Amino acid sequence: MGLQCGIVGLPNVGKSTLFNALSSAKAEAANFPFCTIEPNVGVVTVPDERLQKLEELVNPQKVIPTIIEFVDIAGLVKGASKGEGLGNKFLANIREVDAIVHVVRCFKDDNVVHVAGKVDPVSDKEIIDTELQLKDLESIEKRVQRLLKIAKSGDAEAKRELALLERFVEALESGKNARAVEVSEDELEIIKDLSLLTIKKVIYVANVEESAIHTGNEHVEALKSSVADENAEVIMISASIESQIAELDDPEEKEMFLEEYSLQESGLNKLIRASYKILSLITYFTAGEKEVRAWTIKEGWKAPQAAGVIHTDFEKGFIRAEVIKLPDYEELKTEAAIKEAGKMRVEGKDYIVHDGDIMHFRFNV
Repeated sequence: MGLQCGIVGLPNVGKSTLFNALSSAKAEAANFPFCTIEPNVGVVTVPDERLQKLEELVNPQKVIPTIIEFVDIAGLVKGASKGEGLGNKFLANIREVDAIVHVVRCFKDDNVVHVAGKVDPVSDKEIIDTELQLKDLESIEKRVQRLLKIAKSGDAEAKRELALLERFVEALESGKNARAVEVSEDELEIIKDLSLLTIKKVIYVANVEESAIHTGNEHVEALKSSVADENAEVIMISASIESQIAELDDPEEKEMFLEEYSLQESGLNKLIRASYKILSLITYFTAGEKEVRAWTIKEGWKAPQAAGVIHTDFEKGFIRAEVIKLPDYEELKTEAAIKEAGKMRVEGKDYIVHDGDIMHFRFNV
């Protein structure tokens, strides 16, 4: 399954700079709003040490990691919900992504103009929230008008949906996002086709200056306080540092650079881990002489669903899954030795796939 994250934020918060550092696709970074007119898509491979271990054990012809697409979406301004600036294009692009990466400026730099004239991450966040909330209210109100006519005839389903939509209207009108409303899986399915913008999972990226990458600053603390009840991820990244890392091709040079800043990992890795966590995603592997490959699935998926990511025929004709754990592979070295030791498990349709499983699927179509 493909994973797409949309990078959003007010103009001049470091959004395009971060995007350029994350991917090989280069958005123009400039000191004025709207330098990114069309959404730029960068494909980033997901780093995973387990893939390297499998490559050493299997010695395949090729190794295929899983990927994340980052979409750099045009900067937003106040009034976007009414079409101001590039608002309509911005909002349409957000509807397409799985999660929102909201870059918030938490650094001071007199050389980089702030669109509002001062650094205020909470205000910046609220501007974007308000525009998305207004657009969601507009979408819901259109649905409500249609349902009112049906509900008057006594239709029970229409009445149920109206009651559900009223809960969202109440939250949005009070300045809360749709994701703050507690709903069941069935209720989520009812409103799925509305494609509400503020129901999407969000990762807030506090873009800080290099000197604040470990300690943070008052702007980061203000941002964290303002999103405390949102069940959202907040991570600190210095787009400046990430830009420098992106210029280094040699892995050893990158490692030395990180050590200079006393960093355990790059901001890209932090962002990828946060994306997987907030979307409840895990990785399983297939391994053979032709290729070792990583596959992204939802946590809690059963074996047939996981097989369907490779090909729909695998899911339709699923017979069984043969599962190996990486520690067993590392200990016993070969698949033959694993089978002989009884460490290859045979699982049926109800098997819930675990992060890191190495799987073979048997199917018949």
